[in-house]
Amino acid sequence: VGHCHPEIVKAAHEQNQLLNTNSRFLHDNLVDYAERLSKTLPEKLCIFYFLNSGSEANDLALRLARQYTKHEDVIVLDHAYHGHLTSLIDISPYKFRNLEGQKEWVHVAPVPDTYRGLYREDHEDPVTAYADEVKNIIEHAQKRGRKIAAFFVESLPSVGGQIIPPAGYFQKVAQHVHKAGGVFIADEIQVGFGRVGKHFWAFQLQGQDFTPDIVTMGKPIGNGHPLACVATTEEIAEAFAATGVEYFNTFGGNPVSCAVGLAVLDVIEKENLQAHATEVGNFLMELLKEQQMKHPIIGDVRGCGLFIGVDLIKDPGE
Repeated sequence: VGHCHPEIVKAAHEQNQLLNTNSRFLHDNLVDYAERLSKTLPEKLCIFYFLNSGSEANDLALRLARQYTKHEDVIVLDHAYHGHLTSLIDISPYKFRNLEGQKEWVHVAPVPDTYRGLYREDHEDPVTAYADEVKNIIEHAQKRGRKIAAFFVESLPSVGGQIIPPAGYFQKVAQHVHKAGGVFIADEIQVGFGRVGKHFWAFQLQGQDFTPDIVTMGKPIGNGHPLACVATTEEIAEAFAATGVEYFNTFGGNPVSCAVGLAVLDVIEKENLQAHATEVGNFLMELLKEQQMKHPIIGDVRGCGLFIGVDLIKDPGE
């Protein structure tokens, strides 16, 4: 919504002058904000946990998945990055390959990249081929006595190269993961909140018939203010609460953060920012495609809304 947007500065300032407490003290902003967020999501994602950063959100998503499934293992995509906590470095090939390496409970699936990946545009069914890679990983893990807790994926892999997974891939993967007793976690920390233009959430690009079990949010949620969220189902939340160890976060969901979150949603709506992302994104893509015609080094231009990638290559044939 832009740097120092006056509506957001005003909302934070006004709430700061009234009250800021931790979320053990009840405040309407928390409930109002959860209700507003719920209207943007599929109905079954109706329980919200508020935190301070995307890394905190992804760490909690991991805990929720493990508590609900009673399994440990996680499948991630190659080149993925999910945050800077120890638990998330462990599921981020982008990081762990330069650090302590891959843990035995982590399994890496190929990125569903139809330009540069294993199965490309000329493949008869890249969706099934990429989903079968996940299925094979699950079967191989199970033979070794491992159990899958979650498939953890950015709805549009960003660090991996601004990849747009082919529609239907998430549905097929979710079938394999659910069959193995795991859950599907969609990381929307970089790509949510209307950035893709035609939808509010990037996972919706996969089709109306797809809903993740857990969605994590960060970055744009507070327009730079430290705010994050995990949305999940009642079933998963109940399993998490059944431990008797309550979830508490001193600053997560405080009145000022929630006032900021509400203001961000207001601005997105009032200023038609989703339509803006579509319009500006399409304009930029057209200009980049003009450059592609002129310069052989530009192999691919891809994107959706204001999530755009330019793939630079040495050899078009290869």
